[in-house]
Amino acid sequence: MARTPAPGTRDRILTTATRLFYEHGVRAVGMNQVINEAGTGKNLLYSHFPTKSDLVAAYLERARDIRSGFARAARAAAGDDPRAQLLALVEDVATTTAHPRFRGCAFRNYLAEFPDDADLGDADGPPTPAGVAHTVLAASHRELAELVEALGAADPEQLVEELWLVVDGLYLQAAYRDRLDRGAAGRTAVELAARIVDAHAT
Repeated sequence: MARTPAPGTRDRILTTATRLFYEHGVRAVGMNQVINEAGTGKNLLYSHFPTKSDLVAAYLERARDIRSGFARAARAAAGDDPRAQLLALVEDVATTTAHPRFRGCAFRNYLAEFPDDADLGDADGPPTPAGVAHTVLAASHRELAELVEALGAADPEQLVEELWLVVDGLYLQAAYRDRLDRGAAGRTAVELAARIVDAHAT
């Protein structure tokens, strides 16, 4: 008779995999390492995550939920003003990238590791890592576009792309700069975003 998995087993596996994938990269971490560090059997892991792709997709979905929560909180704290919300989102990224344990955006990291992964999945199938990563980044881009539209900028497409480059720059510089330098870069990015937004509003 098969044993019933202990409550929380899936979460323990996913928590372990999340830490390993984020700290070392997806390619460098094998399923056996996850099994050993999670303290679970191979059959138990594969009953929850039949393939490594399934486990990576779940890791990226967890990262999405965490980042979405931070973004919602940043917007809510800024009130109903689209300008304040735009700057709050940039400031949230600046704060995130300045954290001492920050090792890059999980979605950008995955796509940089696997630039040729074109498996975006489909509506009826399980999520794929590339599908999750592209969906999250596209949703973030749309969120900027919606706020810019509410702002009433003269050239909304240009403003969205300029702000998106600021955000991308924050994630990129965090990969090689000292933590204190990241803080200075974050403050500069928020100030730059404010100047960009105000220039488009006049």
